[in-house]
Amino acid sequence: MTPQEIVDYLDQHIIGQSNAKKTIALALRTRYRRLKLEPALQDEIMPKNILMIGSTGVGKTEIARRLAKMMQLPFIKVEASKYTEVGFVGRDVESMIRDLVMTSLSMIKAEYNENNKEAIEHYVLDTLTRKLLPEPEHFSSDEEQAQYETAKIEMKAKILRGDMDASIVEIELPKGGIEFNDTNMPPEIARVQESFSKMFSVMGKEETKKELPVAEAKEILAQEASDKLLNHDQMKREALKRAEDGGIIFLDEIDKIAVSSRSDGRNDPSKEGVQRDLLPIVEGSIVSTKLGSIKTDHILFIAAGAFHLTKPSDLIPELQGRFPLRVELEPLNEDALYLILTKPKNSLLEQYKALLATEEMTLSFDETSVRAMARYAQRANQKTEDIGARRLHTVVEKVLEEISFNAHLHQGSTVTITEAMVNTILLPLVEDEDLARYIL
Repeated sequence: MTPQEIVDYLDQHIIGQSNAKKTIALALRTRYRRLKLEPALQDEIMPKNILMIGSTGVGKTEIARRLAKMMQLPFIKVEASKYTEVGFVGRDVESMIRDLVMTSLSMIKAEYNENNKEAIEHYVLDTLTRKLLPEPEHFSSDEEQAQYETAKIEMKAKILRGDMDASIVEIELPKGGIEFNDTNMPPEIARVQESFSKMFSVMGKEETKKELPVAEAKEILAQEASDKLLNHDQMKREALKRAEDGGIIFLDEIDKIAVSSRSDGRNDPSKEGVQRDLLPIVEGSIVSTKLGSIKTDHILFIAAGAFHLTKPSDLIPELQGRFPLRVELEPLNEDALYLILTKPKNSLLEQYKALLATEEMTLSFDETSVRAMARYAQRANQKTEDIGARRLHTVVEKVLEEISFNAHLHQGSTVTITEAMVNTILLPLVEDEDLARYIL
């Protein structure tokens, strides 16, 4: 996708923040451009890591969530606050690279399955047809053989239509080994566990027979066909390569590991030590994973933080230098909150309409009522902590609480939310600062 196409896609779901969208779109496009260059030059071009700064609820995490859906690249979102310094109990920062590699492997596997879809479906269909319509041991005449072939074609058509989904078939299930996918384990221990896994799978190679409905058997046979068709060694190599060249890690809550110069928390193992552990990974190092070693030189890191209690300069200087692109996200005003309620695809109001439609009632909103909800959300943000667009969830839920509770009484009717209704419910809460602090 071109940078403009990426921005257009993000505009469908996220209001405003055009600078952040442009910076990220350009960073993604630069990765594509780099892969078009000669290998010698590719190695010289380092990713321009991004630091997004903005208060809570302005869209930092939402940008990451939408990017993950949009891209065909290995992408993971992690919280910096859940990591601890090496030597302390908790997740070490290298585990995020192992998570990225496993995500890459899952993507490659899904692509292989999609490319081999016809072969997998053919295998499932043939196997089920043989189970439901066993071939006679001997055909006494050509006519009987022709009849059997006709019956086979009819049976395949029935299986495809789903007519046989309730029928019971007996299939062989190989005893699977035990999977060890804990990416936080040191590679040495993971390899030992992998050996145990292989040993258990060899010991349990005998197949067990089980009677299942055709609908369930289809899924098991599709998995069996997939395992037979896939080239696992090639998949692992491709997964490592893709994670190395195109991997993206969204590092959220990075402000939670910053230590203010006035703070006495410098010995906290989940703060400054984590920053030091992050340095080599962001700069470029080799990390051992279950699939092999991976170089982190060209993995793109997008960090985000609210920086309410700290500031970017409270990060250790070396880590600051690893994030050369800084983007500040704007706080949301009343107009932005109104657009968030109305403009995005599957906006909050559309979600509530769809939910209450399941109760056979129609929900609608006056233009003035939507403006009023945005206004009260903004006032609540000003009077108490500014939590951005997240305040809208609380406000809309409060307005619809009674209607949602009594939805069964409104079946077959239309309920319109008016400005007067919004004022009646929200005005007393917003005016009373104590109530606003606890309820909104």
